[in-house]
Amino acid sequence: MHDLPLVIEPDQLEPLLTEPDILLVDLCHPERYASGHIPGAVYVHPHETQLGLPPAPGALPSLAALKELTSRLGMTPDTHVVVYDDEGGGWAGRFIWLLDCIGHQHYSYLNGGWLAWQAEELELTTDVPDPKPTDYTFELQKQPDASLQDIIAGLDSGTQIIWDARSPAEYHGQRIAAAKSGHIPGARNLEWTQAMDPAREFRLRPEAELRSMLHAVGIEPTKTVITHCQTHHRSGLTYLVGKVLGYPNIRAYAGSWAEWGNHPDTPVEK
Repeated sequence: MHDLPLVIEPDQLEPLLTEPDILLVDLCHPERYASGHIPGAVYVHPHETQLGLPPAPGALPSLAALKELTSRLGMTPDTHVVVYDDEGGGWAGRFIWLLDCIGHQHYSYLNGGWLAWQAEELELTTDVPDPKPTDYTFELQKQPDASLQDIIAGLDSGTQIIWDARSPAEYHGQRIAAAKSGHIPGARNLEWTQAMDPAREFRLRPEAELRSMLHAVGIEPTKTVITHCQTHHRSGLTYLVGKVLGYPNIRAYAGSWAEWGNHPDTPVEK
């Protein structure tokens, strides 16, 4: 079994492509995957990582769907999953959250994803692998997935911080994407794109810079940090950032604003 870092660079990954216990998961746009992907990468459409039904379309898929997905990918408990996308890490980070939710412990994020791989002129292929299906037994873990009730219970506790990864316009209620606009009371806003470095193929910014950014808006590792966006896509990246920085209690609210902003009894601020 490989002992790989949580964040792996293209030149670190390239020599490992033929290792049998490495599974590459591609979460790019379908057209991107079809036109050229990292050799050996299995495609997962981002929508496969979501329930897709109201009131919380961003919720975890059903247990049956998760079992079907892990079987199709040929996963075992010892598989080291390397995930990437072509947008700076939102979908890849959400897949890492999904792995946490099923208790899978071995995974890495390819820093910069397809964009970084392509920029370094590493091999791409149109060959589609056909993994041998497996029967992967797992139990769902509660900790990574915060519910609406969890957030309400902690609003006045002083022990939780809500990290709103949406745009400032959404946070302040100027852009409306649900019945109610604004944000969860007390939530701190740091848009997901701020964690990316456009000058380096949208890799994560250096850890010291990320820590400083979070500290500036009051997102501290001493609290339980719960991150969300509209459907827990953009906040897939911010969940990953919390893990990269070693935040001991990083969680995601998969219901996100699609659920909170359409619920008749949830409080909001602007």
